[in-house]
Amino acid sequence: MISVERLKVEFGVRPLFSDASFVINDRDRIALVGKNGAGKSTMLKILCGMQKPTEGTVGVPQDTTIGYLPQVMVLTDDTTVREEARKAFAGNTELKARVDSLNAELAERTDYDSPEYMELVERFAREHDRYMMMGAEGYEADIERTLTGLGFKRSDFDRLTSEFSGGWRMRVELAKILLERPDVLLLDEPTNHLDIESIQWLEQFLASSAKAVVLVSHDRAFINNVTNRTLEISCGRVIDYHVKYDEYVKLRAERREQQLRAYENQQKEIADIKDFIERFRYKPTKAVQVQSRIKQLEKIVPIEVDEVDNSAMHLKFPPCLRSGDYPVICDGVRKDYGEHTVFSNVELTIKRGEKVAFVGKNGEGKSTLVKCIMGEIPFTGTLKIGHNVRIGYFAQNQAQLLDENLSVFQTIDNVATGDVRLKINDILGAFMFGGEASEKKVKVLSGGERSRLAMIRLLLEPVNLLILDEPTNHLDMPSKDVLKEAVRAFDGTAIIVSHDREFLDGLVTKVYEFGGGKVREHLGGIYDFLRSRDIESLDALGATDATRHDKPLRVQAAKDGDGAADDGKASYIERKEQQKRLRKAEKAVEEAEREISGMEQHLKELGLKLSLPENASDMALVDEYSETQRRLDGLVERWERLAEEAEKLKCVD
Repeated sequence: MISVERLKVEFGVRPLFSDASFVINDRDRIALVGKNGAGKSTMLKILCGMQKPTEGTVGVPQDTTIGYLPQVMVLTDDTTVREEARKAFAGNTELKARVDSLNAELAERTDYDSPEYMELVERFAREHDRYMMMGAEGYEADIERTLTGLGFKRSDFDRLTSEFSGGWRMRVELAKILLERPDVLLLDEPTNHLDIESIQWLEQFLASSAKAVVLVSHDRAFINNVTNRTLEISCGRVIDYHVKYDEYVKLRAERREQQLRAYENQQKEIADIKDFIERFRYKPTKAVQVQSRIKQLEKIVPIEVDEVDNSAMHLKFPPCLRSGDYPVICDGVRKDYGEHTVFSNVELTIKRGEKVAFVGKNGEGKSTLVKCIMGEIPFTGTLKIGHNVRIGYFAQNQAQLLDENLSVFQTIDNVATGDVRLKINDILGAFMFGGEASEKKVKVLSGGERSRLAMIRLLLEPVNLLILDEPTNHLDMPSKDVLKEAVRAFDGTAIIVSHDREFLDGLVTKVYEFGGGKVREHLGGIYDFLRSRDIESLDALGATDATRHDKPLRVQAAKDGDGAADDGKASYIERKEQQKRLRKAEKAVEEAEREISGMEQHLKELGLKLSLPENASDMALVDEYSETQRRLDGLVERWERLAEEAEKLKCVD
């Protein structure tokens, strides 16, 4: 569908990439990967024709359509969400008018056997088929299905797009591109403004409905679920791997290892040949062999080893003062905007050292509660910030708040104080802004580079409560891994607002779900939360079936046992059985609670041991702590199931 030949792009002395050649075929699902600043967004702009390469060609067939979603868009419109989405079907209106005109002409003419009439019939059939293929009359249903999948409520369809935040307006643009059904979709960080549910819907759409896709994303789970091919831009080269991302990581490592072994063997062979030539160069009896070795040496084609971009971000949060036991306590917190209630009766307690996630659809109040904690907006209820709590806040739009006219160095120099100013170059180097990169203007930085620069500002003052609102937007995968490890090692408390499942996995131990004006607490990690929610939905369906089919069986069993029991006696026996099952379920819940209590006490004792300096490197103790935590999570899940079963039995009783 699209062919790329010997592409080269230069922005300075060194090319961004060169000699790039590849083909995008129908049904390809391509992940374009590389470090921030490697040229991923530039490649997408070249593919869609928005930017010209320094050298090389991009061949696009005349009838191939391309849809492009950039990272940042300038949005100026005053239509409703539905009307804006309808723009994707602008061609439908014109095509329908042509079909109607041809149909009217066919109805008027009577020269059925003439060549002109047959040509008119063919034109009508061709245009009508095109109209039906474009969605025909069903495009309104497509609009509703796509907007709903991307998180919009039906009540939002007739609201002006200007009433929505930039993130939601980007969703409208994404909906328009998906509705156009282009032959090639070019998506630059499409998940940055999506919540987990919308990302899962987009995964299914791209897997089942899209033709060819090229996407840039730092959401590892997303690209693994969507793509089947990986293009890597690294060290100025574009390397094609016909596998999904996880397999590409393994293949890249294996390929380099094979190249190194072959290179080492070749170097040994070359050394042996040169040694032979030097030893026997001046011996007449060996002249023929020496000439043969020289020719052999000339024919050897040097084995190249792929360069590896070893530059990496080094991130470590500075030591912080110890805060109180409970940095954040919410009791009956409520926030209203006019008649709209964002959330009400929020009850949550975050303990010192906990790493928790705020998840849910956009607009459900995650960032709003963060602003309440920060004291930026008024609310009702009680919200206590613990003793000696110092908050470090990374806002969702932090990278966009930077002054584009300043250099990287000036940006940090303007906010640094005291001795930190003497270490600015060292700090910038740790964040891959060393040398000439520190003199770059902010306006030429990529989205990921801006996020890194904004993260540096967060590190200039020690804090013990980190609040990170979508911190991984625009960060490449290696940088995300470094940030994840830094937050995990952070000795304070962390609240992370994120839709990135891979980033949250193994990092948080508690999830707060925002939705429907409520905030619900879920113990365990992010995948525990997703699994438990799906299980609850299935249980609800199963409970309906069980209620419908179970009772007649119980009545029949009672009748069989008695032989001639009437309906009243059968009901009595059934109630007795029900009460017996309820007592058994309640006993199981009590036993589970006792086990959890004992396990929590044991975990607390292990934690105290690990806090002692002499036990800091005791891996056996660390393993025991991890195993105990895992068993405790399992017990809590079992307790939740038992408690839910007991509650159902109470309702039936």
